[in-house]
Amino acid sequence: MTKHPETNGNFGLELNSGDLHYRAYVGPPSEYDLIAAISFGLVTTLGLRQHHRLLDIGCGSLRIGRLLISYLNSGNYIGIEPNEWLVREGIEKEIGHDLVRIKSPRFIFAAEPVVLTSEQAFDFVLAQSIFSHCTLELMERWLKAIFPILNQDGALVATFKAGEEDCFHQKGINPEDFKGDGWIYPKCPTYRIQTIEELALKVGYRFQLLDWGHPRQTWALFAGKEFDTSWFARKPLSWTTRLESLKPRAGGADKT
Repeated sequence: MTKHPETNGNFGLELNSGDLHYRAYVGPPSEYDLIAAISFGLVTTLGLRQHHRLLDIGCGSLRIGRLLISYLNSGNYIGIEPNEWLVREGIEKEIGHDLVRIKSPRFIFAAEPVVLTSEQAFDFVLAQSIFSHCTLELMERWLKAIFPILNQDGALVATFKAGEEDCFHQKGINPEDFKGDGWIYPKCPTYRIQTIEELALKVGYRFQLLDWGHPRQTWALFAGKEFDTSWFARKPLSWTTRLESLKPRAGGADKT
């Protein structure tokens, strides 16, 4: 008898992206760990600390959430995801109910940003491979919904598929690719960098591309007006640069 992928030790590695397995549905199973590490490394380098509140858009099976929930203080992780089964599988097979009890993450099951309210406030918002499946109209709705709940010294960090044409895919975009109002899945349409920047500025964000690795997409920063980007303006975006920026100035106390 063939065992389920998650019980035979390979965690669905033989499956394809989009297959109905909690690791495969959210992307290549072989990169489940890699995407988590890249994303967690970026938001912490940008300044995410344990006391901050973070919204994880499209949290899925907690590919990145499993790191963020452990890292953040209790109640500071909020995930939004349309597929409840993915979150349930992530809890059962990645973090366990004890961590949920200890860290009290909150989950919102929805596909649209209308569920976000002005009563909420976040220091960081993460949208890894979310805008890469959106029409521009849906992307704008997300940006507008996030803007009022993002602290002025906070930031939205997101990926998109950069290209020379807007909403372009080599195999074309067909009606069957749309999974709801503005969602394009599993295809990833490209957008011009200029288009994304214009959209960000229209809503009110400061926009900046980030020199941070990703297997197929481009990282972008949608920052609040008080979010500090000066420390990596002329230096690499790295933990070394980050720590240098945090060193006390002459005459300051040296805390270790």
